[in-house]
Amino acid sequence: MPARSDITYFGAGPAALPTQVLQTASQALVDFQGTGLGIAEHSHRSAIATKILEEAKADLASYLDVPEDYEILFMQAGGTGEFSATIYNLVGAWVTRKQQEAEKAGADKAKVQADLKKQVDEQLKLDYVVTGGWSLKAYQEACRLLGPEHVNLVADARTINDGKFGKIPEESTWQLSQDPAMVYYCDNETVDGVEFPKFPEALAPKADGTGPIVVADMSSNILSRRIPIKNFSLIFFGAQKNLGSTGITVVIVKKSLLPPVCPQPSPTLLRQLGLPIGPIVLSYEIIAKNNSLYNTLSIFDVYIAGLVLKKLLASFPDKVDGQEAVANKKAKLIYEALESHPDAYRIVPAPGNRSRMNICFRVIKGGDMDAAEKAFLEKSKQQGLEGLKGHRSVGGIRASNYNAVPLEGAEKLAKFIGQFANE
Repeated sequence: MPARSDITYFGAGPAALPTQVLQTASQALVDFQGTGLGIAEHSHRSAIATKILEEAKADLASYLDVPEDYEILFMQAGGTGEFSATIYNLVGAWVTRKQQEAEKAGADKAKVQADLKKQVDEQLKLDYVVTGGWSLKAYQEACRLLGPEHVNLVADARTINDGKFGKIPEESTWQLSQDPAMVYYCDNETVDGVEFPKFPEALAPKADGTGPIVVADMSSNILSRRIPIKNFSLIFFGAQKNLGSTGITVVIVKKSLLPPVCPQPSPTLLRQLGLPIGPIVLSYEIIAKNNSLYNTLSIFDVYIAGLVLKKLLASFPDKVDGQEAVANKKAKLIYEALESHPDAYRIVPAPGNRSRMNICFRVIKGGDMDAAEKAFLEKSKQQGLEGLKGHRSVGGIRASNYNAVPLEGAEKLAKFIGQFANE
């Protein structure tokens, strides 16, 4: 049986975790700091749990340089749950903003409600930039919850790539709504290996600070590069790629979208406007008010995330910039190995949109792609290179190059890519 040190795991998620983190966590699972109880047994209301939660928030804010006017929430239901949560919360924020504008104008209660209903029916839009499988799922969820009449497809990458994902449409072709409740995009698409190279200029705030409410799913590339957080109203990410273990989801949200500035509309008003009412566990207002402890949060998962953050901060004095340099170097090694053998490999996404986190390619050596990829997976496994099979919906090979994959692991894969091509 192979030892852990013999394996480099390139799975897309749940992803690899640093061995040091797992060793510390395994001890804490049995007896946390001499308390006689494991970390998973301590109450989420205890002083121990509160300290773990506050340290994780502080370390995340430090590592990413999160500004003070943003709130960090630990939630559940994964990134998929956030497809719905962003809709419920940001539609609510849009309604509150319109209500406040009408009340400032001096309209009476009946007129305010009539105007709100008219604006919901005629103006409410959510914008989605669809560049891969996950942003497509988010778009579909918006259509399901609100109705397609309230959802605007800003761009669909399949229309410029023969019906497949793999490119990001030019921003000049994007069809943005006027005053949408949010503009949503996925910064890195794990299935299709597509990553935005930088923040979209079409969504950048204006000189006066105004601009669209931008929401980004960063589940698979968070902590791997510097983010212009001030350009976003909300960022969310599941922990199980670069942050920790499956079970928690992090939301970084502008405090201006939370009370007292922006309280959510009452359920009665939402019903009168014909809008859906979200589950209370997906309410940012409720989660923020209760310090992420409205219901039983998995403190063990928060603890693992905190250990990962402490390791990153200890490893990189320049914080996320240091990890970004390593991530870029690893990706460059693997892509250059693939590009060196064009007769054996075909990289799936276009050059300007290639993900540093999920490197997707096909093995075309010998003309029989299925047989070649089967051989590639079998022989890579013999080398201790695990988790390279592509997503079930698209097939192929996918090397998920997350933070816990060491530079030596990327070098090992790059070497194998060359060896297999030359056999």
